[in-house]
Amino acid sequence: MSGMVEKRGVGLWLTHAGLILGVLVIFFPIWLAFVASTVTQPEIVRPPMPLLPGDQFFENYREALVSGVNTPVARMLANSAVMALGIAFGKIAISLLSAFAIVYFRFPGRQLFFWLIFLTLMLPVEVRIVPTYEVVARFGMLNSYPGLIFPLIASATATFLFRQFFMTVPDELAEAARVDGARPMRFFWDILLPMSRTNIAALFVILFIYGWNQYLWPLLITTDPSMNTIVMGIKQMFPSGDDVADWPVIMATSLLAMLPPVLVVILMQKLFIRGLVDTEK
Repeated sequence: MSGMVEKRGVGLWLTHAGLILGVLVIFFPIWLAFVASTVTQPEIVRPPMPLLPGDQFFENYREALVSGVNTPVARMLANSAVMALGIAFGKIAISLLSAFAIVYFRFPGRQLFFWLIFLTLMLPVEVRIVPTYEVVARFGMLNSYPGLIFPLIASATATFLFRQFFMTVPDELAEAARVDGARPMRFFWDILLPMSRTNIAALFVILFIYGWNQYLWPLLITTDPSMNTIVMGIKQMFPSGDDVADWPVIMATSLLAMLPPVLVVILMQKLFIRGLVDTEK
């Protein structure tokens, strides 16, 4: 028994050592970016690059927030936040209602409509970008938040996940609600929605990051610099031709761009994990 405990203890220490090593490997580039955002330009370009933070933290981050190639970084962060939140909430709302209709309503072609929704997985925005752009332009939604959000809010994956969850809900619940005189939407709001909160939280984290990292679609439909997103802004900060990159400000902007997704993951970590692994809904 003592030998088994010792082996288990050694294995536990090795596991933790491996995890710590992996975290350090992943964290080291982020640390270098943070250090680069706190020093001056000459300190970055003159080797060796420092490994400890400098004294330009407030100056570089203040310049990053109020500057940018065409738009202040604070404005681009706000644009990305509106887009990411709109996409996340829009996808979840539409997917919940679609899955609810497919599972609990009987109408001709119900399964056909579900599989047509599922087939849209093969048509991401990159594939349908030309007709989607034409529709958005004809509706006058270029350089607008609706134009950034609406073409990306349909989600076959979320619809499928909610459908699979709703199918595990006992039929007795729906029958009891019907006997009590509850209308379909009352059943949806009072029973299904609270039961789905962990699934919603898990999807919200994933969809927020998906919306935050969008690059091609915002690049295509925004010609007004005030509508640029933060991912576009970082790309525009890189020099072209013989221009010199302001690396401290670029690194500060990159870390500011990482902050909202990281905060969402940290704040919703417990619900996110429960939504992925919890079987007792």
